[in-house]
Amino acid sequence: MNCDIDDMENQVEMEEKTRLINQVLELQHTLEDLSARVDAVKEENLKLKSENQVLGQYIENLMSASSVFQTTDTKSKRK
Repeated sequence: MNCDIDDMENQVEMEEKTRLINQVLELQHTLEDLSARVDAVKEENLKLKSENQVLGQYIENLMSASSVFQTTDTKSKRK
């Protein structure tokens, strides 16, 4: 009878270990997925920053080439 109780306790312990191992594996997969997502977002962020720099430079070039955005000397016009 004592042997049956020990067997039951061992079986419960093994089931608990199996459950914990499965939970750890699931968490590892979730962490891998999240890490991959973070890497993808970082990559996209760098791409967008680069595009913003190009657009910013383009806008600056357009503004400097346009007479609308040129500074005027208001003192010489008043005299």
